[in-house]
Amino acid sequence: MSLYIQQLIDEGEHQQQDFKFEISDSKKIARSLTAFANTDGGRLLVGVKDNGAIAGVRSDEEKHMVEAAAQLYCQPEVSYATKEWNINGKLVLEITVPKSKHQKHKAPDKNNNYKIFVRVNDQNLLADSILLKVWKKQQSKAPVKIAFTETEMQLLRYLDEYQRIEIDQFMSIAQIKKRKAEGILIDFILLGIIQLKLTEKHTWFQLQDTGFMGRIGDYSGISHPIIKHIALQ
Repeated sequence: MSLYIQQLIDEGEHQQQDFKFEISDSKKIARSLTAFANTDGGRLLVGVKDNGAIAGVRSDEEKHMVEAAAQLYCQPEVSYATKEWNINGKLVLEITVPKSKHQKHKAPDKNNNYKIFVRVNDQNLLADSILLKVWKKQQSKAPVKIAFTETEMQLLRYLDEYQRIEIDQFMSIAQIKKRKAEGILIDFILLGIIQLKLTEKHTWFQLQDTGFMGRIGDYSGISHPIIKHIALQ
């Protein structure tokens, strides 16, 4: 067996690697391709079962379905490279997808609506609406302005004590509307103060650096809150 392929299989499925026993649905593969391209890039090993056993690619049709997925069901088209490996008489197809630098790609969901997917651990998940707004503001290269008023400090103190918060909790604690809550969360993400965590059913936020509160102190209640301007690159 190729040592290279065995090393990849030993890694298991993760943020940048997925195993596919077979390819029977180009739309489903399109979600994998776009999720890799929209996140950190990655690879598909086709002909490998979830448990790492090599089954082999069974027909050339599977290669054509990958091509169809990239060209017909990814908007815009996702670029990829392929390499074939013969492992003890069984064909393993390695599909490598680079991270997209300039745009986000969409693929059809289960209802055939084109959505943006991201790769989280070993899953392809729909991008959260706040993440989409983070990307949009990031692309605009507009400066981010934050003020450590009582509202922002309530968020930071809560995260410092309880480690995580969802947007509905933030709205309730701070008594603010969703639009304002989203704006604060987006700016804090862009400045690297907090990070967004995504699962299939939940989105929450946590401090990027657990020592952040200790460095800034408690600025709540002062008449001239600290304003920080950062131009996004």
